[in-house]
Amino acid sequence: MRARHSYDAPMDHAIVADGLVKHFGDVHALDGVSFSVPAGSVLGLLGPNGAGKTTAVRVLTTLLRPDRGSAQVLGVDVVAEPQRVRAALGLAGQYAAVDENLTAGENLRLVGRLTHLDDKVIASRSATLLEQFDLVGAADRLVRTFSGGMRRRLDLAAALVHQPPVLFLDEPTTGLDPQGRLDLWTVIEDLVATGVTVLLTTQYLEEADRLADTIVVIDHGDVIAEGTPAELKARLGATVIEVGFRELADAERAATALATVGAVSVDGRTLNVKVVDGNGATAMLELVRVLDTSNLDPSSMLLREPTLDDVFLDLTGDVATDDDADADAGTEVVSR
Repeated sequence: MRARHSYDAPMDHAIVADGLVKHFGDVHALDGVSFSVPAGSVLGLLGPNGAGKTTAVRVLTTLLRPDRGSAQVLGVDVVAEPQRVRAALGLAGQYAAVDENLTAGENLRLVGRLTHLDDKVIASRSATLLEQFDLVGAADRLVRTFSGGMRRRLDLAAALVHQPPVLFLDEPTTGLDPQGRLDLWTVIEDLVATGVTVLLTTQYLEEADRLADTIVVIDHGDVIAEGTPAELKARLGATVIEVGFRELADAERAATALATVGAVSVDGRTLNVKVVDGNGATAMLELVRVLDTSNLDPSSMLLREPTLDDVFLDLTGDVATDDDADADAGTEVVSR
């Protein structure tokens, strides 16, 4: 779905991107991207490596100028009035941006001063955030002694010191263990409940499924799908049979044989057979018959409904991973 030349978002949308174009030489990082985020909601921005997710975030947060198109945060143009935009947003990027030579408490107090908060407010906000992110015991430790997960938590806390109404989270839970990820999801949900608007890029599709009200999928700089998680999964219109094998050679043979049952995608020794417009149980029986005829013995079989992973693979032909490929966008950071 290529972006329209004119994108009329409702007035109550906190973030609006309209036909954003950004090229780096021959690389078309953004090729006419349009979307909007209603105030008080979460938009999940998904795409494979190099799709343009991080470039879009950097344009919307005033770190990059678009070649064409426009964008607004809370109705303020990101190019014309970048300082006003920056005052209204918080940003936690792919890599923690805290100062490792300061303590956790000092980092939060520094951000408070940079955002011109009163000293009493800074002290109160710092104490609240240290507790909220389970960093009270590390408040006086130098950040260079922190684990990766602790740095991620402190980075998000720093983005929240001035209580921004709009929050950009670029791969916020990368490097966190499962419990840390769940804890951070709860924090994000609590923020949204207070009216904060969130734009989230993530490599974890279960994260988007849980947090996002709307998902935009981009690939090669274009928007290729948009909708709620439920809408995108329903759009696939298929039941999935997941078949595992002990040997890679058996999985490869099965992929050819099962093409008569449905559309087959291969992930190592596991096959996902997408059955469209058919009865899942009937398809399962047919799949077993084909495997038996081919003298193939699967190690596991599972009949399930589509997930966002299936939708993502169907749309892009790729799996969701870190967006390092478009990180070269950082070579043209705007200085004002």
